[in-house]
Amino acid sequence: MKKLLYLLMLPVVCFLSCQPKGGGNTPVSEYFAPVDTGVQVAGIKMVSIQTPVGKFRVWTKRFGNNPRIKVLLLHGGPAMTHEYMECFESFFPKEGFEMIEYDQLGSFYSDQPRDSSLWTTPRFVEEVEQVRQALKLDSSNFYLLGNSWGGLLAMEYALKYQKNLKGLIVCNMMASIPAYAQYNSVLRSQMRKSLVDSLQNYEAKGLYKDPTYESLVVKEYYNKHLCRLVEWPDPVNRALNHVNEQIYVMMQGPSEFKVGGRLLHWDITNRLKEITVPALMVGAKYDTMDPKYMEWMSKQVKNGKSLYCPNGSHLAMWDDQQVFMKGVIGFIKDVDAAK
Repeated sequence: MKKLLYLLMLPVVCFLSCQPKGGGNTPVSEYFAPVDTGVQVAGIKMVSIQTPVGKFRVWTKRFGNNPRIKVLLLHGGPAMTHEYMECFESFFPKEGFEMIEYDQLGSFYSDQPRDSSLWTTPRFVEEVEQVRQALKLDSSNFYLLGNSWGGLLAMEYALKYQKNLKGLIVCNMMASIPAYAQYNSVLRSQMRKSLVDSLQNYEAKGLYKDPTYESLVVKEYYNKHLCRLVEWPDPVNRALNHVNEQIYVMMQGPSEFKVGGRLLHWDITNRLKEITVPALMVGAKYDTMDPKYMEWMSKQVKNGKSLYCPNGSHLAMWDDQQVFMKGVIGFIKDVDAAK
Protein backbone atom coordinates (compact mmCIF):
# COMPACT_ATOMS: atom_id res chain seq x y z
CA MET A 1 0.00 0.00 0.00
CA LYS A 2 2.82 2.41 0.91
CA LYS A 3 4.54 1.61 -2.37
CA LEU A 4 1.33 2.35 -4.29
CA LEU A 5 0.90 5.72 -2.54
CA TYR A 6 4.53 6.58 -3.32
CA LEU A 7 4.07 5.82 -7.00
CA LEU A 8 0.88 7.88 -7.12
CA MET A 9 2.53 10.85 -5.44
CA LEU A 10 5.75 10.77 -7.50
CA PRO A 11 4.42 12.68 -10.55
CA VAL A 12 2.98 15.38 -8.27
CA VAL A 13 6.24 15.78 -6.36
CA CYS A 14 8.21 15.89 -9.60
CA PHE A 15 5.92 18.55 -11.09
CA LEU A 16 6.20 20.74 -8.01
CA SER A 17 9.94 20.37 -7.49
CA CYS A 18 11.51 19.70 -10.88
CA GLN A 19 13.03 22.65 -12.68
CA PRO A 20 15.26 23.19 -15.70
CA LYS A 21 18.97 22.91 -14.98
CA GLY A 22 20.65 26.22 -14.22
CA GLY A 23 17.31 27.99 -14.49
CA GLY A 24 17.77 30.38 -11.60
CA ASN A 25 15.32 28.41 -9.43
CA THR A 26 12.48 28.85 -11.91
CA PRO A 27 9.96 26.00 -11.50
CA VAL A 28 8.77 24.24 -14.64
CA SER A 29 5.24 25.51 -14.05
CA GLU A 30 6.50 29.11 -14.17
CA TYR A 31 9.03 28.57 -16.95
CA PHE A 32 6.30 27.35 -19.31
CA ALA A 33 3.61 29.76 -18.09
CA PRO A 34 2.08 31.89 -20.88
CA VAL A 35 3.43 35.43 -21.16
CA ASP A 36 0.52 36.82 -23.19
CA THR A 37 -3.20 36.55 -22.53
CA GLY A 38 -5.75 35.36 -25.07
CA VAL A 39 -5.06 32.86 -27.84
CA GLN A 40 -1.60 31.31 -27.44
CA VAL A 41 0.63 31.58 -30.53
CA ALA A 42 3.70 29.53 -29.56
CA GLY A 43 5.51 32.54 -28.11
CA ILE A 44 5.48 34.48 -31.39
CA LYS A 45 5.17 38.25 -31.17
CA MET A 46 5.35 40.81 -33.96
CA VAL A 47 7.16 43.78 -32.45
CA SER A 48 6.41 47.23 -33.82
CA ILE A 49 9.45 49.41 -34.49
CA GLN A 50 9.78 53.02 -35.53
CA THR A 51 12.24 53.94 -38.29
CA PRO A 52 13.08 57.21 -40.06
CA VAL A 53 10.75 56.15 -42.90
CA GLY A 54 7.84 54.81 -40.89
CA LYS A 55 6.63 51.98 -38.67
CA PHE A 56 7.24 48.30 -39.40
CA ARG A 57 6.99 44.96 -37.58
CA VAL A 58 9.64 42.38 -36.80
CA TRP A 59 9.12 38.72 -35.89
CA THR A 60 10.16 37.32 -32.49
CA LYS A 61 9.55 34.01 -30.75
CA ARG A 62 10.03 33.46 -27.03
CA PHE A 63 10.85 30.14 -25.37
CA GLY A 64 10.14 29.96 -21.64
CA ASN A 65 10.14 32.53 -18.84
CA ASN A 66 13.11 33.26 -16.62
CA PRO A 67 13.38 36.59 -14.78
CA ARG A 68 17.18 36.22 -14.49
CA ILE A 69 18.33 34.83 -17.86
CA LYS A 70 16.86 36.09 -21.13
CA VAL A 71 18.93 35.56 -24.30
CA LEU A 72 18.13 37.46 -27.49
CA LEU A 73 19.61 35.84 -30.61
CA LEU A 74 20.93 37.98 -33.47
CA HIS A 75 21.26 36.12 -36.76
CA GLY A 76 23.85 36.78 -39.43
CA GLY A 77 23.66 37.99 -42.97
CA PRO A 78 22.67 40.76 -42.95
CA ALA A 79 19.16 39.58 -43.89
CA MET A 80 19.51 35.88 -43.15
CA THR A 81 16.88 34.52 -40.73
CA HIS A 82 16.60 33.15 -37.21
CA GLU A 83 16.15 29.67 -38.70
CA TYR A 84 19.80 28.59 -38.69
CA MET A 85 19.90 29.43 -34.97
CA GLU A 86 17.10 27.02 -34.12
CA CYS A 87 19.70 24.60 -32.75
CA PHE A 88 19.65 26.66 -29.54
CA GLU A 89 16.15 25.27 -28.95
CA SER A 90 17.76 21.91 -28.16
CA PHE A 91 20.00 23.39 -25.45
CA PHE A 92 18.83 26.62 -23.81
CA PRO A 93 15.29 25.64 -22.66
CA LYS A 94 16.50 22.54 -20.82
CA GLU A 95 18.96 24.76 -18.95
CA GLY A 96 16.09 27.00 -17.92
CA PHE A 97 17.28 29.89 -20.08
CA GLU A 98 14.61 32.07 -21.61
CA MET A 99 15.53 32.61 -25.27
CA ILE A 100 14.12 34.79 -28.01
CA GLU A 101 14.56 34.11 -31.71
CA TYR A 102 14.28 37.22 -33.86
CA ASP A 103 14.18 38.09 -37.55
CA GLN A 104 15.65 41.53 -38.13
CA LEU A 105 13.83 44.01 -40.35
CA GLY A 106 14.12 42.97 -44.00
CA SER A 107 14.44 39.29 -43.13
CA PHE A 108 11.98 36.63 -44.24
CA TYR A 109 9.54 36.55 -41.31
CA SER A 110 9.59 40.30 -40.66
CA ASP A 111 8.45 43.23 -42.79
CA GLN A 112 10.62 43.77 -45.85
CA PRO A 113 10.55 47.44 -46.84
CA ARG A 114 12.54 48.37 -49.92
CA ASP A 115 13.86 51.77 -48.82
CA SER A 116 17.66 51.36 -49.03
CA SER A 117 18.25 54.08 -46.42
CA LEU A 118 17.17 51.57 -43.76
CA TRP A 119 20.12 49.26 -44.25
CA THR A 120 22.72 50.85 -42.00
CA THR A 121 24.34 49.57 -38.82
CA PRO A 122 23.16 52.48 -36.62
CA ARG A 123 19.54 51.94 -37.73
CA PHE A 124 19.78 48.21 -36.90
CA VAL A 125 21.19 49.11 -33.44
CA GLU A 126 18.13 51.25 -32.75
CA GLU A 127 15.92 48.38 -33.89
CA VAL A 128 17.51 46.02 -31.37
CA GLU A 129 16.95 48.59 -28.63
CA GLN A 130 13.28 48.88 -29.53
CA VAL A 131 12.94 45.08 -29.51
CA ARG A 132 14.60 45.00 -26.07
CA GLN A 133 12.14 47.53 -24.72
CA ALA A 134 9.14 45.73 -26.21
CA LEU A 135 10.21 42.40 -24.69
CA LYS A 136 11.02 44.03 -21.32
CA LEU A 137 14.64 42.92 -21.15
CA ASP A 138 17.05 44.80 -18.85
CA SER A 139 20.49 44.77 -17.26
CA SER A 140 19.36 42.28 -14.61
CA ASN A 141 18.66 39.56 -17.19
CA PHE A 142 19.49 40.58 -20.78
CA TYR A 143 22.10 38.54 -22.67
CA LEU A 144 22.75 39.41 -26.31
CA LEU A 145 24.14 36.63 -28.53
CA GLY A 146 25.09 37.36 -32.12
CA ASN A 147 26.65 35.22 -34.84
CA SER A 148 28.55 36.69 -37.83
CA TRP A 149 26.79 39.96 -38.81
CA GLY A 150 24.75 39.39 -35.65
CA GLY A 151 28.02 39.52 -33.70
CA LEU A 152 28.92 42.80 -35.38
CA LEU A 153 25.50 44.17 -34.48
CA ALA A 154 25.84 42.91 -30.90
CA MET A 155 29.15 44.72 -30.44
CA GLU A 156 27.73 47.94 -31.91
CA TYR A 157 24.73 47.64 -29.61
CA ALA A 158 27.01 47.17 -26.60
CA LEU A 159 29.02 50.26 -27.50
CA LYS A 160 25.87 52.39 -27.30
CA TYR A 161 23.55 50.54 -24.92
CA GLN A 162 25.64 48.25 -22.72
CA LYS A 163 23.94 49.78 -19.67
CA ASN A 164 21.01 47.54 -20.64
CA LEU A 165 23.08 44.33 -20.88
CA LYS A 166 24.00 41.64 -18.39
CA GLY A 167 26.21 39.72 -20.82
CA LEU A 168 27.46 39.82 -24.41
CA ILE A 169 28.29 36.80 -26.61
CA VAL A 170 30.01 37.42 -29.95
CA CYS A 171 30.18 34.29 -32.11
CA ASN A 172 32.41 34.07 -35.18
CA MET A 173 32.79 37.78 -35.88
CA MET A 174 35.92 39.89 -35.88
CA ALA A 175 35.88 43.56 -34.83
CA SER A 176 37.15 44.71 -38.22
CA ILE A 177 35.92 43.97 -41.73
CA PRO A 178 39.31 44.92 -43.25
CA ALA A 179 40.98 42.41 -40.89
CA TYR A 180 38.37 39.82 -41.86
CA ALA A 181 39.03 40.48 -45.55
CA GLN A 182 42.75 40.03 -44.95
CA TYR A 183 42.17 36.69 -43.22
CA ASN A 184 39.83 35.72 -46.03
CA SER A 185 42.75 36.26 -48.40
CA VAL A 186 44.85 33.92 -46.25
CA LEU A 187 42.24 31.18 -46.55
CA ARG A 188 41.95 31.83 -50.25
CA SER A 189 45.72 31.52 -50.72
CA GLN A 190 45.55 28.00 -49.28
CA MET A 191 43.42 26.88 -52.23
CA ARG A 192 45.02 25.39 -55.32
CA LYS A 193 46.16 28.03 -57.81
CA SER A 194 44.03 26.79 -60.70
CA LEU A 195 40.91 27.16 -58.55
CA VAL A 196 41.85 30.68 -57.44
CA ASP A 197 42.51 31.68 -61.05
CA SER A 198 39.12 30.32 -62.08
CA LEU A 199 37.34 32.19 -59.28
CA GLN A 200 39.10 35.44 -60.12
CA ASN A 201 38.07 35.08 -63.75
CA TYR A 202 34.38 34.91 -62.79
CA GLU A 203 34.74 37.74 -60.26
CA ALA A 204 36.46 40.04 -62.76
CA LYS A 205 33.37 39.69 -64.96
CA GLY A 206 30.96 40.14 -62.06
CA LEU A 207 29.54 36.63 -62.55
CA TYR A 208 28.82 35.96 -58.89
CA LYS A 209 25.48 34.30 -59.69
CA ASP A 210 26.92 32.03 -62.36
CA PRO A 211 26.01 28.42 -61.41
CA THR A 212 29.59 27.22 -61.91
CA TYR A 213 31.02 30.00 -59.73
CA GLU A 214 28.44 29.38 -57.00
CA SER A 215 29.12 25.66 -57.09
CA LEU A 216 32.86 26.22 -56.70
CA VAL A 217 32.35 28.60 -53.76
CA VAL A 218 30.06 26.15 -51.97
CA LYS A 219 32.28 23.11 -52.57
CA GLU A 220 35.68 24.70 -52.01
CA TYR A 221 34.87 27.35 -49.40
CA TYR A 222 31.49 27.02 -47.69
CA ASN A 223 31.81 23.27 -47.06
CA LYS A 224 35.19 23.86 -45.42
CA HIS A 225 34.72 27.17 -43.62
CA LEU A 226 30.98 27.89 -43.28
CA CYS A 227 29.56 24.53 -42.17
CA ARG A 228 31.63 21.34 -42.22
CA LEU A 229 28.81 18.85 -41.72
CA VAL A 230 28.49 16.43 -44.63
CA GLU A 231 24.76 17.11 -44.81
CA TRP A 232 23.73 20.63 -43.91
CA PRO A 233 20.91 20.74 -41.34
CA ASP A 234 17.43 21.68 -42.47
CA PRO A 235 17.40 24.97 -40.47
CA VAL A 236 20.61 26.08 -42.22
CA ASN A 237 19.18 25.29 -45.66
CA ARG A 238 15.94 27.10 -44.87
CA ALA A 239 17.84 30.20 -43.76
CA LEU A 240 19.90 30.20 -46.96
CA ASN A 241 16.75 29.79 -49.05
CA HIS A 242 15.12 32.73 -47.28
CA VAL A 243 17.98 35.26 -47.41
CA ASN A 244 17.06 38.72 -48.67
CA GLU A 245 19.80 39.03 -51.27
CA GLN A 246 19.16 42.71 -52.00
CA ILE A 247 20.04 43.70 -48.42
CA TYR A 248 22.77 41.08 -48.09
CA VAL A 249 24.66 42.24 -51.17
CA MET A 250 24.13 45.92 -50.37
CA MET A 251 25.74 45.56 -46.93
CA GLN A 252 28.01 42.48 -47.06
CA GLY A 253 28.89 42.06 -50.71
CA PRO A 254 28.23 39.26 -53.21
CA SER A 255 29.11 36.37 -50.84
CA GLU A 256 30.90 35.29 -47.67
CA PHE A 257 33.85 34.72 -49.97
CA LYS A 258 33.98 38.23 -51.44
CA VAL A 259 33.70 41.12 -48.99
CA GLY A 260 32.12 44.38 -50.15
CA GLY A 261 29.12 46.62 -49.63
CA ARG A 262 28.41 49.20 -46.96
CA LEU A 263 30.29 47.25 -44.29
CA LEU A 264 33.54 47.22 -46.26
CA HIS A 265 35.37 49.69 -44.00
CA TRP A 266 33.67 48.88 -40.68
CA ASP A 267 36.24 48.68 -37.88
CA ILE A 268 35.81 49.08 -34.09
CA THR A 269 39.19 47.63 -33.13
CA ASN A 270 40.14 50.69 -31.11
CA ARG A 271 36.79 50.79 -29.32
CA LEU A 272 36.75 47.27 -27.87
CA LYS A 273 38.16 48.63 -24.60
CA GLU A 274 34.90 50.55 -24.16
CA ILE A 275 32.94 47.30 -23.72
CA THR A 276 32.84 46.66 -19.98
CA VAL A 277 30.02 44.10 -19.59
CA PRO A 278 31.02 40.41 -19.32
CA ALA A 279 31.75 39.30 -22.89
CA LEU A 280 32.46 35.93 -24.49
CA MET A 281 34.24 35.82 -27.85
CA VAL A 282 33.75 32.54 -29.75
CA GLY A 283 36.14 31.44 -32.49
CA ALA A 284 36.68 28.21 -34.39
CA LYS A 285 39.61 26.54 -36.13
CA TYR A 286 38.08 26.45 -39.62
CA ASP A 287 36.08 29.67 -39.31
CA THR A 288 36.04 32.39 -41.96
CA MET A 289 37.02 34.60 -39.00
CA ASP A 290 40.52 34.33 -37.52
CA PRO A 291 40.22 32.38 -34.22
CA LYS A 292 43.42 33.97 -32.89
CA TYR A 293 41.92 37.39 -33.50
CA MET A 294 38.79 36.32 -31.63
CA GLU A 295 40.95 35.32 -28.65
CA TRP A 296 42.74 38.67 -28.87
CA MET A 297 39.38 40.47 -28.80
CA SER A 298 38.54 38.78 -25.49
CA LYS A 299 41.60 40.46 -23.99
CA GLN A 300 40.71 43.92 -25.29
CA VAL A 301 37.31 44.17 -23.61
CA LYS A 302 37.29 44.79 -19.88
CA ASN A 303 35.67 41.53 -18.74
CA GLY A 304 36.33 39.16 -21.61
CA LYS A 305 36.57 35.43 -22.02
CA SER A 306 37.28 33.34 -25.12
CA LEU A 307 35.91 30.04 -26.37
CA TYR A 308 37.73 28.01 -29.01
CA CYS A 309 35.97 25.32 -31.05
CA PRO A 310 38.68 23.00 -32.44
CA ASN A 311 36.39 21.25 -34.92
CA GLY A 312 34.16 24.17 -35.83
CA SER A 313 33.77 26.63 -38.67
CA HIS A 314 31.66 29.78 -39.11
CA LEU A 315 28.62 27.84 -37.88
CA ALA A 316 30.40 26.18 -34.95
CA MET A 317 27.02 25.99 -33.23
CA TRP A 318 26.38 23.15 -35.69
CA ASP A 319 29.68 21.52 -36.62
CA ASP A 320 31.31 21.69 -33.16
CA GLN A 321 28.05 21.77 -31.31
CA GLN A 322 28.93 20.17 -27.99
CA VAL A 323 32.02 22.33 -27.41
CA PHE A 324 30.17 25.46 -28.55
CA MET A 325 27.05 24.93 -26.44
CA LYS A 326 28.92 23.81 -23.33
CA GLY A 327 31.11 26.91 -23.48
CA VAL A 328 28.28 29.36 -24.11
CA ILE A 329 26.02 27.83 -21.46
CA GLY A 330 28.90 27.81 -18.96
CA PHE A 331 29.57 31.50 -19.61
CA ILE A 332 25.93 32.46 -19.06
CA LYS A 333 25.80 30.47 -15.83
CA ASP A 334 29.03 32.07 -14.59
CA VAL A 335 27.69 35.58 -15.27
CA ASP A 336 24.39 34.69 -13.60
CA ALA A 337 26.32 33.48 -10.55
CA ALA A 338 28.47 36.64 -10.61
CA LYS A 339 31.67 34.63 -11.08
